[in-house]
Amino acid sequence: MNVLFLCTGNSCRSILGEFTFNHLAPEGWRAMSAGSRPTGYVHPRSLALLAHEGIATDGATSKSWDDLPETPDIVITVCASAAGEECPAYIGNVLRTHWGVEDPAHVMGTEEEIDAAFMTAYAILRRRIEAFLALPLANLAFDKSALKAEMDRIGQV
Repeated sequence: MNVLFLCTGNSCRSILGEFTFNHLAPEGWRAMSAGSRPTGYVHPRSLALLAHEGIATDGATSKSWDDLPETPDIVITVCASAAGEECPAYIGNVLRTHWGVEDPAHVMGTEEEIDAAFMTAYAILRRRIEAFLALPLANLAFDKSALKAEMDRIGQV
């Protein structure tokens, strides 16, 4: 199954989701990420945080949803509506859910405060990915409505 982590810029949250998912996922599951208006670069703090967590980031690029290597089966949007951010709507025959996370790239403050914002975004995404991967995925793959309900529930955590 192919999972797409989707946001607007594809420089922070969706990158954290993609690489964390691929680090933890069982065989047969693969994540990718994209943005509706990609920034064209991956935020250096995202790469540094993933490296600190022991997660490889080879091939990390900010890319458009028009340039996906494969069609996703599941799309997880990670934009944060609380900040008034426009959340992209993926069109296609896919399972969709929303796991909103505040964008750490917009945090202003000391180096420690900015690092903390990146760590918070990462921790939220990792908890949700771990909860997703703990589901009985082999069973839920045949019950799309149950899988959607579980994914929506995880997005509230």
